[in-house]
Amino acid sequence: MTGALTNKIQLTVIVPVLNEIELLPQFLSHLQKQWKTPQKIILVDGGSTDGSWEWIQQNWSEGGFQTQRGRGHQMNFGAEQSTTAGLYFVHVDSKLPHHFDLQIAQALEAGCQAGCFQLVFDHANWLLRRAAAGSRWNHLLCRGGDQSLFVHRELFQELGGYDTRFKVCEDLDLIKRLYRKVKFRVLPQKILTSSRRFYENGTLRLLIHFGIMHFSHWLGAGPQFLYRYYGTFVR
Repeated sequence: MTGALTNKIQLTVIVPVLNEIELLPQFLSHLQKQWKTPQKIILVDGGSTDGSWEWIQQNWSEGGFQTQRGRGHQMNFGAEQSTTAGLYFVHVDSKLPHHFDLQIAQALEAGCQAGCFQLVFDHANWLLRRAAAGSRWNHLLCRGGDQSLFVHRELFQELGGYDTRFKVCEDLDLIKRLYRKVKFRVLPQKILTSSRRFYENGTLRLLIHFGIMHFSHWLGAGPQFLYRYYGTFVR
């Protein structure tokens, strides 16, 4: 597939932000170094109190917005500002594969309407390496927001976007609906995410609780149960 052909698919990179002042500048610099061609970037702040929103207003005013807190609200709002065929949702603490936009554009141009990258942790111990290795399997139980998500805008709109009732696991809920609707694709390239949270809270402990939440959601647990569980055992 030629570069000229994949250029027909443009992306909007949508980034939810909440108190990320230490990561924002380096993430945006990284993002622009990793893409093949410039893409639209939308930053949606959810009410930061650490200066993130002020930084966005000063440095990213044309693509910066603020809405109510909650990743579902933030990412839906970002999608509403988009006019491109491709939507790409990614977290601020991620490191993207080289020419990530080309990989996504090729997938969309080939008819894939939704997908993600595989995952790898920085500073991973053997438990985290094993957990990340599971991201190569194309099954709902192996999905998560840290793997990022690309989706065709028309499909996103058809599904109604993120369900804002979910204060946690909003990404799993959308991906579950995507799996039911289309053939989801896991790209071979890997996205790097931070392992700091696992070391701070106990790697095995956090993996177990996240696993319980994933399995509960897969079985049909609703947003209130998941939020209560998260608040009790994870936060």
